[in-house]
Parts: sequence; C-alpha cells; structure tokens
Amino acid sequence: MHLPTIRDVYRAKQTVAPYITRSPLHFSAGLSDLLDADVYLKHDEHLPLGAFKARGGINLLANLSQEERDRGVITASTGNHGQSIANACRIFGSKALIALPEKSNPLKVAAMKALGAELIFHGENVDQAMVYGERLAAEEGYRFVHPANEPLLIAGVATQTLEVIEDLPDVEVIVMPLGGGSSAAGACIVAKATSPDIKVIAVQSESAPGGYRSWEAGRLVEDVNQTSAEGLATASGYELPQAVLREHLDDFILVSDDEIRCAIGLLIEKSHTMAEAAGAAATAGAVKIQESLKGKKVSITISGGNITLDQLAEAIKVYKNTV
Repeated sequence: MHLPTIRDVYRAKQTVAPYITRSPLHFSAGLSDLLDADVYLKHDEHLPLGAFKARGGINLLANLSQEERDRGVITASTGNHGQSIANACRIFGSKALIALPEKSNPLKVAAMKALGAELIFHGENVDQAMVYGERLAAEEGYRFVHPANEPLLIAGVATQTLEVIEDLPDVEVIVMPLGGGSSAAGACIVAKATSPDIKVIAVQSESAPGGYRSWEAGRLVEDVNQTSAEGLATASGYELPQAVLREHLDDFILVSDDEIRCAIGLLIEKSHTMAEAAGAAATAGAVKIQESLKGKKVSITISGGNITLDQLAEAIKVYKNTV
C-alpha cells in the first residue's frame, strides 16, 4: 500500500465527477453564533447514498482491473461503506458481497439490498464481519476491499476536502468524524498539501476509541467497541489511515455517545440539518473544543444522514434533556 498523495486526489476528482455531484458547503448562522466562529457545514449527507463513502467506492471500482471486477468484490461494513461498494459494483458491473454485523442499521441494510448487493450477516461488530469477509475472499477468490486500508478509497473520499478548500480557500480548521479513518486521512492529505496552517481535527466516540488510542500510541491498538454510532464502530485503528494521521493530524477529540446525540438535535435546531450519529460526531467535537475555535473559519463535515426514526427519537430526547 502506498500513501495517497494530492495527485491521487485530483485523479479521483476526475474519476468520480461523472457519477457524483459536488456537495454543498453552507454557512451556518446558528452554529456560528453558538461557537463564536465562522462555521460552515460540508453536507455530504446530500449525496445520493446519504453519505460521503460513495466517493471512495466509485474511485476504487473504476480503477480495478477487469479481471478483479469479474471475480466479484467483497467487503465489510456497518452500512455506508457497504452502500458505496454496492453502488459502485452496480455501476461497473461487478458482483458485490457485503459482510455486516448481525445488528446493522435497517435503513442501510435495505439500501444495500436495493443496490443489488448480497448481504452476509456475521458477528457483533464490523471487525468480526471483516475477518469473515477476508476468509470468504481467500476461499472463493473474491477481491477483498478493506474499508480503510485502500489508497483508492482514501483518495476518493478526500475529494470532499478538496471541495471544501475550493469553496472556502481561507478555511482555518477542518473538523472530521473518524471511524476507520479514511475521511480524516484524506482531509489531512488535501489540507496539508494546500497549507500547513490548515488544522485538521478528528473526532471519535469514547465508546469506540481504537483509532484515537492507535494515533496516541503511534501503533495499532485495540480497545472497546461499544458505541451506538455504527459509522464510528471500530475496535482498532487501521494501518494506512493511521500512517497519514500520525504524520499530519493536528488534534484528536473523543466525545460521548450522548454528546453525539445532542449534536444531532443541535444540527436540527441550529442548522436545519439531519445527520446520523457518525455524521454529527464532528459537530459534537467542535462544541467540545469551542473555546479553541473562537474567531476562526471552521468547516465541519456532516458525513452522513442515514438515521433511523428510533435513533432520531432517542437523540431528540437526550438533546431536550440537555438544553
């Protein structure tokens, strides 16, 4: 695996452009007032699959050999990455198999089925599903797609940050959610190639802090994986994004699941924005470190909006009990 470069991101931009419309970057008056900063939201929940991951899947499938596409593709996911691979396989005519935790978000499960993927439920979390998917790939000859250790995935999702900087050239801080780490790593690649003064901050749930612990230790570390935010639910950091993060990430914030739920309610009330838990994590992190953001021009990524009604009701309940 090679570390993706800014050239890889520009190539990815050309690759995904025919399939994905750039997502909007909107000024949020409500959050700007709350945080005493100029806050802009990067709305990747507006993309057709409701999440930023669509960028990476198209870039990866477009660059696979015909032999790899003919073999079929298998990956592991909690939902949004699986949607991305399923959608890309549909576009490029490849069979898609997705290994999922047994208790996966039903909205994302239905979306993957609708996109034509074959779903395989295994284990309690994505790490267990991934081990099973890797075994099937070895036994049956599928091309295994790791949800984070793929340079083409990282370059694809990094096009999100490229759009941020094109639309807001004087951005000072970019706040990203982190599960496997592909989007935060992509943000680091683009931001630091543009200007070393742009700070990139990652946010993860303290109930699944494997990525944070890995970044802190400078090596891959496993930890608990008990977050209700399925898009952040990883037990460990992953090699390729961690290599980028160790070199370029400016700060890493842990937030509680209730802080994430509050951020879901906050986004609805202050910015008329519907986010899933992982999609609201960056906002939760920005609220937690608001003193350090005062007076700055800040981009906060809304990475996805695939939230169930039960999850939304719980988030609103927590938010109303907090404000």
